[in-house]
Amino acid sequence: MTSQTFADLGVPAPLIDVLAAQGKNEPFPIQADTLPDTLAGRDVLGRGKTGSGKTLAFSLPLVARLAAKADRRRGRKPRALVLAPTRELANQIDEVIKPLAAAYDLVTTTVYGGVNQKRQVDALNAGVDILVACPGRLEDLIGQGFANLGDIEITVLDEADHMADLGFLPGVTRLLARTPGDGQRLLFSATLDNGVDKLVKRFLRNEVLHSVDEAHSHVAAMTHHVFAPVDADAKKDLVQTLASGTARRILFMRTKHQAKKLAKQLTASGIPAVDLHGNLSQPARDRNLAAFGDGRAKVLVATDVAARGVHVDGVELVVHVDPPVEHKAYLHRSGRTARAGSAGDVVTIMLPEQRRDTLDILRKAKISATPQQVTSTSPEVVALVGEVAPYVKPEPVVAQPQGGGRSQGANAQRKRAARGEGQQPAGRGGAQGGGSRRRGAGAPASDAPAAGRAPQGGRGGQRSGAGRGQGGAGAQRTGAPAARPQGAGRSASGTPTTGMVVGARNPRTNRRAQG
Repeated sequence: MTSQTFADLGVPAPLIDVLAAQGKNEPFPIQADTLPDTLAGRDVLGRGKTGSGKTLAFSLPLVARLAAKADRRRGRKPRALVLAPTRELANQIDEVIKPLAAAYDLVTTTVYGGVNQKRQVDALNAGVDILVACPGRLEDLIGQGFANLGDIEITVLDEADHMADLGFLPGVTRLLARTPGDGQRLLFSATLDNGVDKLVKRFLRNEVLHSVDEAHSHVAAMTHHVFAPVDADAKKDLVQTLASGTARRILFMRTKHQAKKLAKQLTASGIPAVDLHGNLSQPARDRNLAAFGDGRAKVLVATDVAARGVHVDGVELVVHVDPPVEHKAYLHRSGRTARAGSAGDVVTIMLPEQRRDTLDILRKAKISATPQQVTSTSPEVVALVGEVAPYVKPEPVVAQPQGGGRSQGANAQRKRAARGEGQQPAGRGGAQGGGSRRRGAGAPASDAPAAGRAPQGGRGGQRSGAGRGQGGAGAQRTGAPAARPQGAGRSASGTPTTGMVVGARNPRTNRRAQG
C-alpha cells in the first residue's frame, strides 16, 4: 500500500465514494503510479504482477474521462473499448467498471463468443458508453454491421501477452486500427512480450511505462510448497485431502476431461466441487463460478482457462494437481490466491517422473521451494489443510431415460390427437402402424378385414396405405371400394398432415415421410 489516497491522485469524488463503499481507501502501487498519467490522457504501458490491481488502475481513468461528456442518445456508439482475451476476464472487468460507471449513469456491456449474440446486439442498439469485449465476437458484430468503433475515445488492452499466446494479435491489430488515431490507449498486463511490442510501436504515442514489478515476479505473500507423493494412488489421496478444507481452493488440471472427472469424484466423496474448462457453455461456466463464489462449492477444478481473470475473494489455496507446461502459466495459476494484499498458499504435486520438468518450471519462475515426500496424513499436509469441512451428501444422480421416447413434433401430436378422436383403436382390424392410423374416413367398413392381410405392426403396417389417404393395402388389391385420393398435405378426413405427400409412393418413401 502507499500513503497516498485516491483523492491525492486526482480521482473524482463520485468515484471515491464508490470505492469507499467497497472498502477501497488506498491505492495499490500500480494504481498510484499510473493514475496521474492516465487521468491526464496520456498513453500508458502498465506492468504489474497478477493480483496487483491493474483492472481498477485502468477502470478509474476510463470512467472519469468519459464522465466529462455525457451522451444519452439512443443507439449511440461506444466511447470506450476494453479488449480482454477470455469471457471470464471480460465479465470480471465489467463487474469492476459497472459500479463506477453507474455513478455517472454510463452504460456498460460485454461482448464475447460462446453465447447467443442477440443480447449483445440489443445492448449495442440501445446505446453503450463502455464496451468490454473479446476480439473474435467483436469482429463478427462489426462485420454484421452491429458494432462501430468510430467514436472510441479510450482503448484499453488487458492481458496483452495472453492474447498473443492465444493468437489474437492479428484480430486485436485490426480492431485497434478501427479506433480513431487521436484516442487514448492504455495497455496493462503482467508481462509485455511475445509480440506486444509491435502493438506498442504502431498504436501508442509518447507512451509512459510504469512497471511496478519484474515481468515474472511472484507475490511476496504467497507461500510455495512442492509435495512429492510416491505414486499415482498416493497422489489421489493427497489431492482429496488438500481439497477437504473449509476455505475456497482452486485445483488446476491439464486437460478438460480430467478436470470434469476430478470435480465429480470430489463431489461424490462429500466435497462439493465444480469444474471450469473450455468445453462448458457460457451459462454453465457462469453457474459454476456463481456456486464457487457464493460458497455452495468450496472447490473449483479448472484448466488454464481460469488462470487469468477469475478473481474470487478468499481463495486460500491453489493446487497444481498437474504441473503447468511453462513458468508463466505457473505464475498466473498461482495468482488466483494471495490477491490484493492477502496471503495464500500454492502447492505443486510432483510425481517422480515429473520431477525434472517441474523443478525446471519453478527455477524459471524464480520460485524457491524444497520438494517434500508426503502422504495424505503427513503433518505438513494436515497443517496446510487446517479445519476439515463437514461431509456433504451428494445429490442423487437422476438417470436419463434411454430410448422409448415420445416425439413432441407437430406431426406426432396430430397423430395422437386423431387417434383420440374416434379413430379405430389398435388391434381391431386394420394394420397397425402408420398406415392404419392414416386410413381415410371414406373407406367402407369392409376394408378392415381386407387390410388385415397385411402383417401387424412394423413395416407391414407402413405398407398398408401409408400416405395414400385411402383404405388398407388389401382393399386396393382386391378391388374393394375406397375413397378418392385426397390432395397433398391432408388425410381423407381433411386433417392436415405436415410432411406428408399423399398419392402413390413406394413404402420406403412413405415411412420416411411419416418420421
